[in-house]
Amino acid sequence: MAKAKATVHGAISLVNAIATQKGATLGIELQVDATIETSSGKGISIQSENKNLSSRLINKTIEKILSKKELEENKIEITLNSEIPTGYGLKSSSAISSAVALACSKIFRPKLTDKQILLAGVEASIESKVSITGAYDDACSCYYGGFNVTDNFKKNRISSEKAPTNLIAVIFIPKNRKRGNLKNLKILSTVFENAWELAKKGDYWNAMNMNGLATAATLNSDPKIIINLLEKGAYGASVSGNGPSIAAVTKKENESNIRKVFSTLEGNVIVSKINNKKAEVYEL
Repeated sequence: MAKAKATVHGAISLVNAIATQKGATLGIELQVDATIETSSGKGISIQSENKNLSSRLINKTIEKILSKKELEENKIEITLNSEIPTGYGLKSSSAISSAVALACSKIFRPKLTDKQILLAGVEASIESKVSITGAYDDACSCYYGGFNVTDNFKKNRISSEKAPTNLIAVIFIPKNRKRGNLKNLKILSTVFENAWELAKKGDYWNAMNMNGLATAATLNSDPKIIINLLEKGAYGASVSGNGPSIAAVTKKENESNIRKVFSTLEGNVIVSKINNKKAEVYEL
């Protein structure tokens, strides 16, 4: 019998990686806790309040960490608690797969490196069709916190740094869950490439705004929202991931101004601090 608990945080997009396989993200404090308990027997059971969860993603992640023999000899119970809404571009699946991989590795593979743990979740995301690219950019900010600029195709972290601690992300979760056509993002691949180059130089807000205008225009959001958010004091504003949520990063004292922009739209707002903390795991 063994038991371990891992905590991994969410993230928002600065540069969408679908068009060019190169992305940039920023960690936020919304978190996922995965508790894994093993006993003798066989089979994987998942407990979670969230019904939209991909159990295939979780099973695949476990299969990446455990050997066939270990899967035959251990009953694995997973309890997931997530503060991240699923299906809105806030990286819930990257956070969940990383948390499950981290908790499993604590019990079965304590010598795995951070990158090996990350890659288990990334590969499981591709194989369970939760993500097109495996979302290495998302996984990095969920796992390490702060700013992360990545080459998803090569599975490389190009640059990373801690974010200023006085920042918050004001995130609008629209009532209408419709997402635009992701194929259209490729039409603007030069724009995304340029945004990524800015992020790589550490010019995160211009990167995020360029990405925001391009993704909003492509994925059924009104680009005017991005302009309004900037006018009201956001440093950066963008559709997060493939949407439909929109995130604005600003100073804490600006929260109500940013909320006003969203108040005319149908949906709700969540506010999260920026996160610089790396994923954590411990045995219980």
